[in-house]
Amino acid sequence: MEHPANRHNPNNITPRTTHFIKNRQLNSILTATVKVNLAETPKVPLPKKVPTKVDKSASPQDSVGMQQTVDWGRTAYREAWDRQLELVENRKAGGCADTLVLTEHEPVFTIGARQGAGDHLVWTQSMLESQGIEVVKTNRGGDITYHGPGQIVGYPIMSLRERKDLHAYLRELEEVLIRTVGHFGINATRREGKTGIWIKDRKIAAIGVAVKSWITYHGFALNVNPDLAHYAGIVPCGITDGSVTSLEQECEAPPLIGQVKSRLILEFWNLFGNRT
Repeated sequence: MEHPANRHNPNNITPRTTHFIKNRQLNSILTATVKVNLAETPKVPLPKKVPTKVDKSASPQDSVGMQQTVDWGRTAYREAWDRQLELVENRKAGGCADTLVLTEHEPVFTIGARQGAGDHLVWTQSMLESQGIEVVKTNRGGDITYHGPGQIVGYPIMSLRERKDLHAYLRELEEVLIRTVGHFGINATRREGKTGIWIKDRKIAAIGVAVKSWITYHGFALNVNPDLAHYAGIVPCGITDGSVTSLEQECEAPPLIGQVKSRLILEFWNLFGNRT
């Protein structure tokens, strides 16, 4: 008896046989496709292993050859001090380049390491509170000074390991500041026996630094347009034969603080870029 499936199937192929043939044809097509694709895919060579050379004689401080400038904006003094110390450790370990940090502080009187510096604080606690001025004792060099808005504070975090000459470093910071204000038409100079930058007997920039393992921190403060009335709360830097001034006071057309920052950065790296 004829199988029902063969009535319209002259080749006597069962559905099961058809399914087998179709699967076999599909496998053949897939195999051919894979072979073609593999043949058309370009061979990509494996990366070669490049040996790494380590100079064991080099100090981690010297492993970074570039410089950088960062602007912290407005900061509280204690916060900036903590961040400086973090950068010092990072620079010591070779984790960052020589760095110039710029900031403006909230109003603060900072007392340096010089003996008797605290005696030059004039205002009482109630007067300080009424003016919103903090007092912080620091480990930087120098006497008592003021920081506040309108004053550019610079904190160079740099390795002096190759030079080990703090006196030369101070003179070069002074030179950076002299060139910066000179760009705006101000003839500032050093003053015998005193740090900072002066226009005759008027101090326009203060300097007080520290070093740790020959990495510098703390730095300088340049008066652009701060509230000079705040200096009445101290004997600035212990000065008894001079006063304090600013670019706003000295210039016929006072520059914007951003303009002064730009010039300061340029003069700083022109002098320090190849010397640290």
